[in-house]
Amino acid sequence: MRDKHRIIVQNKKIKYDFEVRRNITIICGDSATGKAALVDMIREYYENGADSGVELQCDKSCAVLEGRNWRLQLSAIQDSIVFIDEGNVFVSSKDFASAIQETDNYYVIVTREGLETLPYSVNEIYGIRDSGKYGYLKQTYNELYQLYGEKVFKQNVMPERVITEDSNSGFQFFENICRENKLECMTANGKSNIFRCLMQYDTEYILVIADGAAQSLRFRD
Repeated sequence: MRDKHRIIVQNKKIKYDFEVRRNITIICGDSATGKAALVDMIREYYENGADSGVELQCDKSCAVLEGRNWRLQLSAIQDSIVFIDEGNVFVSSKDFASAIQETDNYYVIVTREGLETLPYSVNEIYGIRDSGKYGYLKQTYNELYQLYGEKVFKQNVMPERVITEDSNSGFQFFENICRENKLECMTANGKSNIFRCLMQYDTEYILVIADGAAQSLRFRD
């Protein structure tokens, strides 16, 4: 884990205040939640400074990486916090994963897709919400909230069904365990299919095995 770096970026209409704790931070969520606005403000400040109307406070430089010339841009960025908006398909490539290992930057990536080539922590996936703290100033205050916390099970988990992300050795391992315990085990054939698999079942305890972590879920009518 690296040091924490606080970022405060604002204009007359909106303010963001959050911390970056690891070298890769993921911001996800639905449209119109402020993700694009955050990257736009970083870009405006990076290109025009104070003339942009954006105020930025951080102990590191902040930059935006985008487009087909991302390799050239990245070669000129050092010891910075690099923001990448969704729609930049290079973030899912092996070339990008390899390139950032050669840098000392932090990366804040906006995406609604899983990035299987990048070694980010599930604890560094965030959404953006409007806290309303500065509403009386006619300025919207947005903050990042953690989507997945560090949970420790202190009691036995007794699922009725097990779903694994993996369809190879991981699935075979859990399938054998489930067979011994007379449980059904199925594979989602990838992270992107887990939610669809879960929606097939109601009022059951389901244990999901994904990215080396287990999560017990219960669905009710």
